[in-house]
Amino acid sequence: MNTLPKTVSQFNRLKDAEEYFDFLELSYDSQTLNINRLHILRKFSELAQDIDKNQNDAQTLSAYRQALQTAYDLFLSSSPVEQKLFKVFKEKHNNVVMVSDIEVES
Repeated sequence: MNTLPKTVSQFNRLKDAEEYFDFLELSYDSQTLNINRLHILRKFSELAQDIDKNQNDAQTLSAYRQALQTAYDLFLSSSPVEQKLFKVFKEKHNNVVMVSDIEVES
């Protein structure tokens, strides 16, 4: 059993979302993670930008853990379309007609 403290350097070498959850000892539903992977990681990235990097590793990893949990929980009750994290969801497309914009002539 590895009892050495985890470090931010170790965390920064992780590649997959599952590795993030495992490293930070967070439980997750694999189907939820597979469906919302990019959105969860994007929200985590946004939240992580606000974390003070001048803390010690334990404090930083604790903040990362909270940020990842917050990002994951967000997509348990919300959809990617509602969150609009990516540019494609934020742009108004000129070649799209919304059903609500169609008027019925009488």
